[in-house]
Amino acid sequence: MNTKGSERINEEGATEIRVDTVDIQSPPGENKEPRMETVGVVHLTRDKHNTGDKGPAAEATEKAFQSSGHAHRSNK
Repeated sequence: MNTKGSERINEEGATEIRVDTVDIQSPPGENKEPRMETVGVVHLTRDKHNTGDKGPAAEATEKAFQSSGHAHRSNK
């Protein structure tokens, strides 16, 4: 397998590591050739730790849990 990679700092200041590799998938059944596809994977590493500022997905999840808890207590 031939895997290549590169590393750079993106516009947001995060370290971006891109790895180009091959994805091999074997279809179900007997005597079928595996499919090979070239793919790219990007890993982001941010130096800043979470300072309490939540992203939209985390805020939506928290609101959903609060809402479901309120509904559960109201139905007792």
